[in-house]
Amino acid sequence: MLRFRQLFKMADQTVAKKLKTSSPLIGTHNGHFHADEALAVYLLRLLPSYSSSPLVRSRDPAQLATCHTVVDVGGEYDPSNNRYDHHQRTFATTFPQHNTKLSSAGLVYMHFGRAIIAQHTSLPEDHEDVTLLYEKLYTDFIEAIDANDNGVSVYDPAALASANVEKRFRDGSITITSVVGDMNNPDPTTPGEPQDEDSLFGRASTFIGNVFVRKLHHATSSWMPARTTVGAAYRSRHEADPSGRIIVLPQGGVPWKEHLYNFEKEASGASETKPEDQVYYVLYPESANEDSKWRVQCVSVSEGSFESRKPLPEAWRGVRDQDLDGVLAAEAEKTDKPKIPEGAIFTHASGFIGGHKTKEGAFAMAVRSLEQ
Repeated sequence: MLRFRQLFKMADQTVAKKLKTSSPLIGTHNGHFHADEALAVYLLRLLPSYSSSPLVRSRDPAQLATCHTVVDVGGEYDPSNNRYDHHQRTFATTFPQHNTKLSSAGLVYMHFGRAIIAQHTSLPEDHEDVTLLYEKLYTDFIEAIDANDNGVSVYDPAALASANVEKRFRDGSITITSVVGDMNNPDPTTPGEPQDEDSLFGRASTFIGNVFVRKLHHATSSWMPARTTVGAAYRSRHEADPSGRIIVLPQGGVPWKEHLYNFEKEASGASETKPEDQVYYVLYPESANEDSKWRVQCVSVSEGSFESRKPLPEAWRGVRDQDLDGVLAAEAEKTDKPKIPEGAIFTHASGFIGGHKTKEGAFAMAVRSLEQ
């Protein structure tokens, strides 16, 4: 019986060894590693054809020549020969519609990203959703890796200097690329684990790769459904209110800002949104309960701004509950405007958001605010 188990184990090991050695051999450089090749290797291994690929880390041309695919070393960019280096002086390739020179991470993503996303979503590579995610993942994640490896600053240093803009604190040590760089050093908290260079690289590759997969999962499970929800609300905004300035979301927790700005630009057919295509207020319930309270939130002038396009009226700000009901009722009496149902909850002191116990009340607050 013991002999049988030994033979069975040996057979399993032989099959696993054949599977591993038959997978395309990946090569990258040894020595100090960076975030770009750590991510490039992980991205390749997300694909079925590379999932069991062994890795060679070397700068020896003869050894690299035995590799099926080489990233970040070798001085050659030739996708037909599976060579993805970016260090040669003549290299100037960028991702479509972007200006940042690619690193090995960007190169691998540019060529294999669609296939990775298609596999994750079970959609064809030419599906429009795959195209949207392909662009988003590069813009939101990969491009920063490319820029860091190529020494490209987020802002033009000369422009910052001329504007006398200085950092308030140092933030370089908390970036993903800096954490990967730190992983070149053995971890003293895990003395029992291998601390050789290749093992350290493997940990770093898994770390940054997991971040990418998390970003991809969030984009497919949250960002894309939100885009559908916001798109439907934006297209039907004139049905919600003739002004087109109010959109109503069917549920709360929808990350709507990025999508709203994008839909506005698409409607305007330009990089800048035309005034007539702008939304001022977004309404949504606080929870999924039927008796949920509702929020009316102002749209800011830009995605990263705290300034609202049209904040809620000054007289409402910082007022709560029955006091706010009183202010709203007094306004209606003075102006002959339709009365807002009782049940107002609050208006933030800055006027960027307010609340009401009912959808009808929140909507009436938004309409009243538009008229002032």
